Amino acid sequence: MDAQTAPTPAADGSAAGTGPPAPDGRSRARRVLRRTLTALGLVLLLLLLALLAGETALRVDYAGDPAPGTRTRDRDALWLGHAWVDGRKTEADVKALARRLRRTGVRDLYVHSGPLEDDGTLPDSAYPKAGWFITAVHRELPGVRVQAWLGDVLATEGPTGMHLERPATRAAILASTRRILAVGYQGAHFDLEPLHSGDRHYLALLDDLRELTHAGHALLSVAAHQIDPLPGFHSFWGATTNHPKWWSQAYFGQVARRVDQIAVMSYDTMQPLSSLYGGYVAQQTSLALEATPGTTHLLMGLPFYYENRFGHVGDAETVPAAVRGVRLGLSRTDAHRARFGVALYVDFAATEANWRAYEKGWVG
Repeated sequence: MDAQTAPTPAADGSAAGTGPPAPDGRSRARRVLRRTLTALGLVLLLLLLALLAGETALRVDYAGDPAPGTRTRDRDALWLGHAWVDGRKTEADVKALARRLRRTGVRDLYVHSGPLEDDGTLPDSAYPKAGWFITAVHRELPGVRVQAWLGDVLATEGPTGMHLERPATRAAILASTRRILAVGYQGAHFDLEPLHSGDRHYLALLDDLRELTHAGHALLSVAAHQIDPLPGFHSFWGATTNHPKWWSQAYFGQVARRVDQIAVMSYDTMQPLSSLYGGYVAQQTSLALEATPGTTHLLMGLPFYYENRFGHVGDAETVPAAVRGVRLGLSRTDAHRARFGVALYVDFAATEANWRAYEKGWVG
């Protein structure tokens, strides 16, 4: 080979033109895209397999027969709408409510008496007929307690709402609770949402509320988020949706130890079938029983309403499925738990079918 035909050496010492051509930018981009799509497909496949495994487990949780005696302990509760304390209801309505409840295990009424303002205050005008309602219930239903249901939207996922991290807000909630208990309520029931797992300001509020309510011989009760169906699931869900819907079991226990009653909002579960919903309720019941001390009254929520929207399939989240799930979870975890019941949500949306299913499946 002479000098005119010899290949020119490349910078790295190899002969130019003897190796594969250097990839251009578009080739590199296509390879990166393929790798990214492959990784994404693998992640989606793993998530699908995990979902199928979880749903299969829920279906298994719904199998079997509840243990004998897993029925009402006469410690159930009912959430009531605002109409009972704002003047829309009459004596005839109270008598009809009494007829309905006499054949049930309901012993606590959570009557909506708010909502709280974002700063924690509560105007007296929010519950003008509360004294009348409490007196009427005690006359018609001796032994049934009436608690003030208070709530608000927290500023945990948006720019507006209540800031529990502010000491002035927590102080205002205490003052509002003190005033409303003076009306004659036998307890205060709090539903603050969305409340993220681990919120230490909520725990501090509960400590102060417990001291206040117990000094007045009143109950402190709360509506609670569902418990992680898998360990740490609230963290995963929060990272992907910015809405960590669940609480850790440990945090649920921290809340439960600070209150007299804790009612799990065991609906809006995203389950597509009644068998899966019932299995989910069975699982939630077991998790809640494990985390709740025997001195705290635990209640599992029943969906006394029908809706079809994201997160809630009306034909899946039924009272019969929920009751069966509660009984199965109770049977497997603590069949003889005394301080246990179900909480019915909500009176103004309830149907006759809801009441019949509760009475047949739980009251017996």
